[in-house]
Amino acid sequence: MLLASETLDGLPAPVPLATGAARSPESCPALVLNADFRPLSYFPLSVWSWQDAIKAVFQDRVNIVSEYDRVVRSPTCAMRLPSVISLKTFVKPARQPAFTRFNVFLRDRFRCQYCGASQDLTFDHLIPRSRGGRTTWTNVVTACSPCNLKKGGHLPSQCGMTPARRPMQPTVQELHNNGRLFPQNYLHESWQDYLYWDSELEP
Repeated sequence: MLLASETLDGLPAPVPLATGAARSPESCPALVLNADFRPLSYFPLSVWSWQDAIKAVFQDRVNIVSEYDRVVRSPTCAMRLPSVISLKTFVKPARQPAFTRFNVFLRDRFRCQYCGASQDLTFDHLIPRSRGGRTTWTNVVTACSPCNLKKGGHLPSQCGMTPARRPMQPTVQELHNNGRLFPQNYLHESWQDYLYWDSELEP
């Protein structure tokens, strides 16, 4: 079974959606929900290509929740492309997020923790590796290349560069909340009810 971690890493860059009959199958990804109707992942958003979605339908691994107007045909059948699908078997969410460069950036909201820049990002060890610092959630922060170069092999206290937030291991929910701050490049109208239904309501 294709899980979020197995499909998201290989996704092509999002492309603008066409409308109506002009929409090509390639611009019709399917939003993938867990069996509890929550997205497998918010950021990156859990989407499958139309080919993977149709394959899962014929393998009876998913339910079709909503469809595009776009129809694809084979010599023996025709069907509308799924826009939202839900897994028939519940996939237990990870209790702890994976320690990856992307998730470090997401934890820090894609901002340099020294100057607030959002371009040319890398990561910095608070205690440099040359001084025994480890590559862990609590010792790594997002940094732009100029700040990373400026800090070099110094400790924060030695160069007066203190990160805006103390680095901590985030929860999955914290990463989901941060992910909602960054709009997706495309959101089909049929997806809206499933992306933000568990968000806190404003008074």
